[in-house]
Parts: sequence; C-alpha cells; structure tokens
Amino acid sequence: MEIGHFYFLKDEYFDDFPDNGLMSNHEIVDGNAHNRPCIICIFDEHTNTYWAVPISSKVDKYKRIYKSKTEKYGVCDTIAFGNVLGREKAFLIQNMCPITDKYVKNEYVYDGHPVKIDKISEAVIIKKSKKVLSLLNHKNINLIFPDVLKILKEITGE
Repeated sequence: MEIGHFYFLKDEYFDDFPDNGLMSNHEIVDGNAHNRPCIICIFDEHTNTYWAVPISSKVDKYKRIYKSKTEKYGVCDTIAFGNVLGREKAFLIQNMCPITDKYVKNEYVYDGHPVKIDKISEAVIIKKSKKVLSLLNHKNINLIFPDVLKILKEITGE
C-alpha cells in the first residue's frame, strides 16, 4: 500500500470486524452494489500500522458537521476535505480504522493510473489523523467511531 493512494476494502474486513462505526457502502450504481468505501491509506509510526480513512461524496453533509464542530470546539480534526479526480470529497477521520494489505481488495485506478491525492491535502489528512490517534493513544480521548483499539488488537495479535 502506498500513502496517499486510494483503495477499496474487501468484504472480509467487515465480516472479521463487525462494528457499527465502520462505514459500509449502501450505494447502488447502475443497479450494481458499489465497492465498499473508498479509503485513503496513511501510516502511523506509533502503532506501526496502516490506517484507512474513508472518503465520502456527501460533502455538504460533512461541511455542516465540520462547521458545527468548529463553532463548538474551535477546531475539527475528525473531518477534512480535498479533491479526488477533480471533485471535492470529505475525508472521514472519525471513521478511520486500522488495516493490513490482507483486507485490500484493489487500488482505485482511473484511466489506467492509480488515483492519488495532492500533497497538500495528503499532509492535512495525515496531520489530523495522527492528532486524533495521538489523543486516543496518549490521553484516552476517543474521537473515532469504530472500536479501533479492539480492531488494532486483533490485527496485530497483541
């Protein structure tokens, strides 16, 4: 897996780690079920683990949530925004989860090329993700919906 690239997770991940906080994909495109959520891959040195940050096309919904959180707390590190293939997307750090390559179905490829995020958006997503993970690991403040500590324990075998 490469940092800043996009991937799709296998159904096996959701079978192995049933959690209501994980984003599932209910979208039907042309009568067919769409892949599980598209994720951007980051790496956390503290846990020595890859993390999947799901993206969403429901930008207006997440901009409202982002605005509400920013007004209430002065900052929102659980949601970020960036462009994917020329369209704005929401990056849902609040729904991130630990992964291994075992659970990656395939890389997101468009027109024969891997889909990547621009370096500026990548840096913002990584910075926010690592801040949220640091709050969880060092201050026991959990801003992530899935039970990522349970999933991480199962993935790493610790």
